[in-house]
Amino acid sequence: MRLRVEFTTEPFDLDEAPAHAVVAREVVQSAELDAVDVGPFGNTAEGGADAVLTAVDTLLRKTLEAGATRVTLQVNVVEEGEA
Repeated sequence: MRLRVEFTTEPFDLDEAPAHAVVAREVVQSAELDAVDVGPFGNTAEGGADAVLTAVDTLLRKTLEAGATRVTLQVNVVEEGEA
C-alpha cells in the first residue's frame, strides 16, 4: 500500500523558519520516501505505508519537542497508477 501525507506545523513565522519547521523538513527529507515536496504553507510526502507511518511518528515526536503547538496532517491511500 502507498500513502501520501500532507502536513503543516504551527506556529507560523513568515520571516524565518521556526525550529519545528526545520525539524519537519529534515525528518521527511531523511526518511525513505519516494516523493517529498516541502513548502512554506504545506508539505507533502509519499511512499510505502511503513515508510510513511514511520516518518509520521518521527515527525510528530520531533516537531512537538522542537516547539510546534499544532501539527495538522492528512494521510491518504494512493491508488495504483496515481501520482
